[in-house]
Amino acid sequence: MGIKYTKNFLDKLENIFAASEYILRYEKGNFKSGYCILKENKVVIINKYYTLEGKINTLIDIIKELEFNSKNFKEKKLQDLITELQQTELKL
Repeated sequence: MGIKYTKNFLDKLENIFAASEYILRYEKGNFKSGYCILKENKVVIINKYYTLEGKINTLIDIIKELEFNSKNFKEKKLQDLITELQQTELKL
């Protein structure tokens, strides 16, 4: 899957979190990895000063780390996107 670094693609990734039980927030902070996951509270915090590319790469990493199951989502488009993202390998 080719990753598109656009606002539209960022919106699609944010929709995955909106449809999940996790809350996605953009805030300032000194996160060593650029983000923080509070698994008990189901909150994901991303450095709000990241570039568009940084936010997209970070969200993809988080989606892989949280191992979202595409079957838990109602929308077919989200299911397909999650499946593709889990098979995507970022080349930095």
